[in-house]
Amino acid sequence: MESDHEIKAKVGKILRELRLSKKISQERLALDSDIDRTYVSLLEKGKRNITLKILFSLCKTLDIKPSEFIAKIEHH
Repeated sequence: MESDHEIKAKVGKILRELRLSKKISQERLALDSDIDRTYVSLLEKGKRNITLKILFSLCKTLDIKPSEFIAKIEHH
């Protein structure tokens, strides 16, 4: 079983990769997802846990299914 730190790090890395692949800033992602930019930054750094509500909102903005995001975590 992976540690909390390892999971948060994977979530952050995948979130950053997806955001950069869409060529959008943290600020734009946050605005379009209706969350604070600093929260996006903390998620990408692996310093915060992601909630399901935030996951779904970010996935909608990034045009990816939440299940696809989770699959990326599992295979990363």
